[in-house]
Amino acid sequence: MRAFPLAATAAAALALTCGCAAPAAAHSGPSAAFRISDPRIGESSGLIASRSHPGIYWTHNDSGDGPYVYAVDSATGKTVAKVTMRGVHARDVEAISIGPDGDLYLGDIGDNLNGSWPQVYVYRFPEPEQLRDQSVDVTRYTVRYSDGPRDAEALMVQPRTGRLYIASKNEDGGHLYQGPAKLSAHGVNVFTPIGDVPWVTDGSFSPDGSRLVLRGYFWATEYRWADDRPRKIGSVTVPMQPQGESVAFTPDGTALMYGSEGSDSQVWKVPLSGQDLPDSAGGTAASGGAGQDAAGRDAPAASGTVTPSTAPTSTTSTNKAGGKALGIFILAGIFGLAYWLRRVLRRRPRD
Repeated sequence: MRAFPLAATAAAALALTCGCAAPAAAHSGPSAAFRISDPRIGESSGLIASRSHPGIYWTHNDSGDGPYVYAVDSATGKTVAKVTMRGVHARDVEAISIGPDGDLYLGDIGDNLNGSWPQVYVYRFPEPEQLRDQSVDVTRYTVRYSDGPRDAEALMVQPRTGRLYIASKNEDGGHLYQGPAKLSAHGVNVFTPIGDVPWVTDGSFSPDGSRLVLRGYFWATEYRWADDRPRKIGSVTVPMQPQGESVAFTPDGTALMYGSEGSDSQVWKVPLSGQDLPDSAGGTAASGGAGQDAAGRDAPAASGTVTPSTAPTSTTSTNKAGGKALGIFILAGIFGLAYWLRRVLRRRPRD
């Protein structure tokens, strides 16, 4: 998504001011992982760890670029492959995910006019065996929402079932949409809402499928996944970034990788612990399909909406809530500064 230029500039300044202190908070806290150094990748909007190539993350630009996907080496930040999706006219590719079969899924689901596209698209192709510049054939799926067009930036493939989910983006809150059990490349695939979610810029399932993380610009929420439904666990740490657009689990599920738009953008790594860890990495497993609260007690199964957790608030949860409040405060400051700058620029005399 292209941000308001002035707001993005203000966000970058604040992120540089606030974010520089993040690594010093604790040795297990956020740390700078790598920079995406390729000048062709100025609006990285999605991120996913490769299944076939250790240390490689796939990313892409959103609107304004062609049908391209880039393989970035997390050890150096350099692009090691550019993949062109043959026959695709990319409109606003906002998300990338990977299926249990190793196929990559690209979500051409962005809609900055929030309803101008009656249908959107998902592109699918096997992850390349060799990391080199190449063109690939893709399968295209047509997607419509059961309740009408909307903007979205998060596409997630459930690693256990291969089912697709899309989280819509709206400042007043969006929905989590579930796709058909099996996608059709010949008809229209109708996605239906199964819950309410906050403003979401990306999302990711853990490699074992037991956790789902949805992120916004300054906050992220983690859910336990059971019976094809999310049960809210709580907030997880998000580093300060100029325009936080992407999130992905590391291949072992023990940490989250956060990406941002912008030239030479920094990707941050945030380790997980306790119940935030996926089940395969030592996290608390679901009990009877209902999940557990922060104290380890069985929690009631969620209904049709993704609602706030009723678990007791721990010190960690309090700190995360404080971070979210700070994010909201900073966001308000960003748009306030942008508004003031716009007024100043409008008053400047023209030559």
